[in-house]
Amino acid sequence: MIDHEQYTPGSANVAQVQKDGDKWTLVLVKELRHSPEKVWLAITDPAHQREWAPFDADGSMGTVGATVKLTWVGTAQATETKVTHANPPNLLEYGDIRWELEASGVGTRLTLWHSIDRRFISWGAAGWHICFDVLERLLAGEPIGRIVGAEAMKFGGWQRLNAEYAKQFGVETPGWPSRPT
Repeated sequence: MIDHEQYTPGSANVAQVQKDGDKWTLVLVKELRHSPEKVWLAITDPAHQREWAPFDADGSMGTVGATVKLTWVGTAQATETKVTHANPPNLLEYGDIRWELEASGVGTRLTLWHSIDRRFISWGAAGWHICFDVLERLLAGEPIGRIVGAEAMKFGGWQRLNAEYAKQFGVETPGWPSRPT
């Protein structure tokens, strides 16, 4: 496993925002060099999710109607979530999250839609950006370990991405958290 210190995220270029009044949806697109089937397993299987995702699930999310408890890292309360759409390996939807997987020339174009309170939209973009990078390395057999929650916010790359995405989206960056000195 590569040390987190050896990982530096790229520029803030994978996220956009769709605005509909006060409802803002974060949209992230990432080209992955892996098959849709392999990516599908990574986004639906709890053992894989624990390696890269910002939440833990207590069961598989690959079937319509599946009810799982999601616990976002850093929170104590699990939220019961029902899978409302699942079309392996192309579409997954639950709660306020939608995933689309499209076969592309290099592997899979992974698109995530996530409705997030606009005050924290840059935080979400920075966090998911890093999660996608961690996922990409995991799928390539070069895991660097999950970087999520408070741990991610202390990470210098997250701080930079948060500021870059806030500027792109035209929002203020919340004053917390600051990087330890």
